[in-house]
Amino acid sequence: MNLTRYVGFCLILMVAASASWGNGMEMRTMRFKPGATIDMISQQSELRVKLFKLMKMDDLVANGDKTPFDAKEIRSWEMPGFTVKEMTIHSTPGRAMEIVLTTPKQGDGPYPAVVCIGGHSSNKFTVYTNGKEFGPRPADTDDDAAAYKGFASELAKSYVTISTCVSQHDIREDGRTLMGERLWDLMRCVSYLQTLPSVRKDRIGCAGLSLGGEMAMWLAAMDPRIAATVSCGWLTKMDHLEQGHCMCWKFDGLRDLVEFSDIFCMIAPRPVECQNGRKEAATFFTPELAEAAMTEIRPTYDAFGKPNDIVLHVHDGAHEVDAPALLSFLDEHLKQ
Repeated sequence: MNLTRYVGFCLILMVAASASWGNGMEMRTMRFKPGATIDMISQQSELRVKLFKLMKMDDLVANGDKTPFDAKEIRSWEMPGFTVKEMTIHSTPGRAMEIVLTTPKQGDGPYPAVVCIGGHSSNKFTVYTNGKEFGPRPADTDDDAAAYKGFASELAKSYVTISTCVSQHDIREDGRTLMGERLWDLMRCVSYLQTLPSVRKDRIGCAGLSLGGEMAMWLAAMDPRIAATVSCGWLTKMDHLEQGHCMCWKFDGLRDLVEFSDIFCMIAPRPVECQNGRKEAATFFTPELAEAAMTEIRPTYDAFGKPNDIVLHVHDGAHEVDAPALLSFLDEHLKQ
């Protein structure tokens, strides 16, 4: 999340992306409509199909998990309370990806698990480090690493955790989209977790900050295997991101279909906590914007009979994780 690089991406990408907006097409044609449970589930399924196609992921989803992971360990080490493995697994038949996998030392398992997701300029270690050394890896030199509060290391003491890097701004395979590749890598993390005897397959959550909060939203919305979600420093409205923000959130056809609140409605009735700080910059992810979006999400949770499972947690910080609230929320919904 280095600010200079972040603004640079904004200036480069917003020009190209803005050309696809304001093209005269009707916006948000699939606004989520609360109603009978069967109708809402149908809406969620229909939206997933359309969005997977827009993201150019439909062939990957149709293939399921037929691609072998071919997992290879790079190195491993011990941390207080958990063990760490740095590994590679295959995302697609032609592309491998690097992951970090941790397992608690206490208890016998199987454990609940969390996909931990970093934001702009993060790497696969950032969610663990809190700007400090992480085993044989030197301390993270990015000051913004402290914004994550090392939440993944806290989780790692009682959860299996997995992390990969989704901060890239290049497309690795022809015919894909940036958001599609980011999302697919995270879905493959979920699939890999489900192969591990140490993991409770029905208790997999996800959590992230900024771009990581966005990707937590997408992962939970598009992958029903996610049982609970914490999205930090993200909940907002699409109009707000059209100026002065990295436009990597946007892809052709997105705004024709939905708003961010509709994507969160696709997660219902599974539990979600959105975190927004009172000290967020006015141009970033303010609690006021989050509350405006939340007014469009809550009716869906009400209709599912789960009004307490959608939470807007406003904290006293800035663009950062409130780690105690994140841990408490996931403990409540993944450990019971």
